[in-house]
Amino acid sequence: MIKVIASDMDGTLLGNDHRIAPKTLAAVKEAIGAGIRFMICTGRNFPGAMQELKGTGLVCDYIVGSGAEVRDSRENVVRTCPMSMELCRRVYRVIREYPVSMVICTNGYDYRIGTEEEVEESLLLEAMLFHMNLSREEVKQTREFLRMKERTRVIPGLDELEQQGVPVYKLFLFSEDKGMLDEIKRRLEPDKEIAAASSFPTNLELTHVRAQKGPVLKAYIESLGYTMDEVMVLGDSLNDLSMISMDFGATVAMENGDPEVKQAAKYITKTNEELGVAHAIRELLKRRTETA
Repeated sequence: MIKVIASDMDGTLLGNDHRIAPKTLAAVKEAIGAGIRFMICTGRNFPGAMQELKGTGLVCDYIVGSGAEVRDSRENVVRTCPMSMELCRRVYRVIREYPVSMVICTNGYDYRIGTEEEVEESLLLEAMLFHMNLSREEVKQTREFLRMKERTRVIPGLDELEQQGVPVYKLFLFSEDKGMLDEIKRRLEPDKEIAAASSFPTNLELTHVRAQKGPVLKAYIESLGYTMDEVMVLGDSLNDLSMISMDFGATVAMENGDPEVKQAAKYITKTNEELGVAHAIRELLKRRTETA
């Protein structure tokens, strides 16, 4: 019997407007009311996740930073797996050879190293993923772009973060040059401390190899007394593959998901725009009622 639901956010729990639809929220709360534990598993950091969930009244556990931080239902940090500064430097030595800005994701602000032009372009490319039908100038006026600028700090190098003792959860790269991102990924592959994934074709996400959604989720649910067969996971992108490909009780891919994720999943639900998470939860609750 499924006792835990763990869901990705962007492209899964959230619509293309990056908000949770009222019907989806109602389905999640119905599942919680039925005694099912709900968890968020996202590449966002905790403040970024809470931006979209503020005001929903949702009480759940959080696996954020793609697995770099775990918070319980009281929002207390119970586990972290940051990248060491030496690992960040090894990555940066490769990345700085390319015309791309590196986003350093922490437990608070996002930090970026690069020229003003590179940082501006990186912010714009990230925001354009949410507004592909808008022009570049229109994207600069959107909520997502303005929010990203607000939570971004430009720094000259990694020494500043090391001096401040800021934990690095993830390194992000955004570029329309997919060949360049593939080349960077290939160059970093020999480093066994790095896990590389993508949420979109135009980005590359780098974490510590132990900070991946699937293994972190398994360790956390088992620490709470649950077993893998009691967990349903939902996701859409390659940074969800580590949990979709594991033998959880129900692994559900979104219809809008990456082909590799859909192939690995046991089930396919509707798209995020069609409230696929709500549909999967309703089906789960329906089967529980039928077998009760």
